[in-house]
Amino acid sequence: MKTTLNLSDSLLAQAKALAARQRTSLTRVIEEGLRLRLLTQKAGSKSARVRLPVFRGKGGLVEGIDPLSNKALLRAAEDDDA
Repeated sequence: MKTTLNLSDSLLAQAKALAARQRTSLTRVIEEGLRLRLLTQKAGSKSARVRLPVFRGKGGLVEGIDPLSNKALLRAAEDDDA
């Protein structure tokens, strides 16, 4: 199908240069750009709610380790590695 587009001179020049570098037609470059835009639009419209995992098990902080102390947490992590 043929249609007429009004493009800025700089945009047209960039598109032609890209087509030349890729050894393809200007039409193909414009079609690919339009397809990408439409795919992005479609993907962005799917705003499905994401459920985050929640740990409901028992446990908690280990006794004797200060959770506000980086040194204490690093020492506890090193002890676990051994």
